[in-house]
Amino acid sequence: MANFGLGDLRVVNPYEVAFREAVSAVGGAPVLKKARVFETVAEAVADCSLVVGTTAAQKRELQQPIALVQAGMQAIREHAGRVALLFGSEKFGLSNDDMSYCHSLLRNPTAPGAPSMNLGQAVAVCLYELNREAGVKPRRSKPDLIEGTDAEQLTKMLLDVLEKSGYTNRITAVSTEQKIRRWVRRMRLTQRDIPLLLGILRQVLWKFDK
Repeated sequence: MANFGLGDLRVVNPYEVAFREAVSAVGGAPVLKKARVFETVAEAVADCSLVVGTTAAQKRELQQPIALVQAGMQAIREHAGRVALLFGSEKFGLSNDDMSYCHSLLRNPTAPGAPSMNLGQAVAVCLYELNREAGVKPRRSKPDLIEGTDAEQLTKMLLDVLEKSGYTNRITAVSTEQKIRRWVRRMRLTQRDIPLLLGILRQVLWKFDK
């Protein structure tokens, strides 16, 4: 991250012993020392209006659009709001629940026989592609897309409505939550949409409770 001029590192639920040892190491990079730790992905991306996940895309039924890193970085460069580039753990990558917070996915063009990259290498390749056209001024998208906090509020209220209506049950609750979270992000809602949608859902919930 320091090589490519980025400093906002956010770490979700790290292995505490190894993470603290790295942070306190003599000569540790300033980026690592300033890293913020979160318990969940939702908290880590709460202020981001675009979340792009990374995956090797092997033996997974993906629900979001996926692009090679060269093409996918264009949307990141053009986005006017805060963007999160989300990487999974070294061993397991991103879970289905992690990816439900993503608007889209990227993959590096690796050989079929060895699709998974070392985490540090994957980060370096992605950030290199992000900065490869740093001298070209991108066309910026509209800056008023909703952030993760609003997306999660809308997701939770939609789930409340579905539960009270009998649409969901304990068996399907987890998969339904992931589907609704992905759907909310696919809609690319703006800040102007949120008050109307939340107002509608509050009225529906009030009717159910009444």
